[in-house]
Amino acid sequence: MKVSRRRFLQMLGGTMAAGGVAAATGYHYAAFIEPERLIHQQQVIPLPGLHSSLEGFRLVQLSDFHYNDNKNTLTYLQHVVSQTNLLQPDLIVLTGDFVDSNLDGLPELMETLAELKARWGVYAVLGNHDHRRGASAVRYGLEEVGIKLLWNENVTLSGDAAALSLIGLDDWLRGRPQIRPAVDGLPSHTTNILLVHEPDVADIICRYPQFHLQLSGHTHGGQIRLPILGPLILPVLGQKYDQGYYQVEGLHLYTSRGVGTLSDVPFRFNCPPELTELILARG
Repeated sequence: MKVSRRRFLQMLGGTMAAGGVAAATGYHYAAFIEPERLIHQQQVIPLPGLHSSLEGFRLVQLSDFHYNDNKNTLTYLQHVVSQTNLLQPDLIVLTGDFVDSNLDGLPELMETLAELKARWGVYAVLGNHDHRRGASAVRYGLEEVGIKLLWNENVTLSGDAAALSLIGLDDWLRGRPQIRPAVDGLPSHTTNILLVHEPDVADIICRYPQFHLQLSGHTHGGQIRLPILGPLILPVLGQKYDQGYYQVEGLHLYTSRGVGTLSDVPFRFNCPPELTELILARG
C-alpha cells in the first residue's frame, strides 16, 4: 500500500490522537532520532569483466541531502561528511537532490560538501528537487567547490583507476537526460558506472550494454517502513527498486536511502539514513 504525503500526515495526526503517550513517543523517535541515525551501509558489487586493478575499489555514495537553511541539519551533514572522510574512499559520488524547498542554504551546504575527500575526486548528478528550485544555481555551487557535475557526459579516471568510467545523466523527471551523448567516446575496455537520480529507469538502462552499474537515490527508502505494509511513501520512478542492491537483467543497481528527509515529511521510521560504501569485486 502506498499513500500520498498529505494522506500520511492525516493518518499520523489521527494516530497521535488515538494512541496518546505511545504515539507521542513514536512520533518523537521518527521526527528527531532516526532521521539522524546514520548507518554505514556496506555492499560488495560483483562485476563481470572488472579489471584486476579495480578489485576492492571503494566508493562512497551519498544522496538526497534535501538541505534547507537549518543550522541543526547542517551540523548533521557535517557529521555525514566527517564519517565519509574517515573511510578514506577511492571515489565519492553524489546522486542528487541537494536542496529541498528553497536555495537559501545552498552556500553553506556547498561549503560543507567541499570538505569531502577521495583519491579520485567527487562527482555528482542533479535530482528533481534541484531542477525544481534552480538547477543552474546548484550546478554552479557544486563546481565552485570542486565537485564535478556530470550532465549527460562521461569521464574516465586515470592512473590505477583508468579502467573505470563514470557516466552522469540529467534528472529523468525534470531534466533532459540524453543517453547517446552521455556515452559518446566511452572507452571499450572500461567498467562503466552510471549516476542517475531515479532508480526505476534501470528498466530502460538495462537495455544498453555500455552500463554495468547504476547508482541512484530519490526514494529515501520510503522514509517510513512498517511491518507487512512496507514503505508508505514512494515517489514516481522510485516504486520498484526502492532501496538496496538489485540485478536488473545484466545491470547491477544500488538505490541509496539517502541522508536527508523531505521538508514536508521530516520523519524516518525503520528506514535510517545511510552512508553507502560500495566495494567493487570481480564477478
